[in-house]
Amino acid sequence: MPQPVVSLSEFKAKAAQLLAEMKAGDQTIVVTQNGTATAVVQDYESHQRVQEALLFLKLVVQGEADVSAGRMVSQRQVFADIKAGLTVSDG
Repeated sequence: MPQPVVSLSEFKAKAAQLLAEMKAGDQTIVVTQNGTATAVVQDYESHQRVQEALLFLKLVVQGEADVSAGRMVSQRQVFADIKAGLTVSDG
């Protein structure tokens, strides 16, 4: 689905309407200034989903780099370390 493209003056004049349409359609709006795309506007929930997806991808890349560099710990060791940290004291 193509993104709507509006001029800055149109966006300012119709901001409330455009924001409502944007949120209802779960899409972004490209805002132009002097004929050049200068900003992208999206609703907050969509922005949060994109940020979470980017964070997940970053973690995947970091994990792959750790595996490639040999920085790994066995699952058995991870759970043993967790178990050791869960000791309860009688205090």
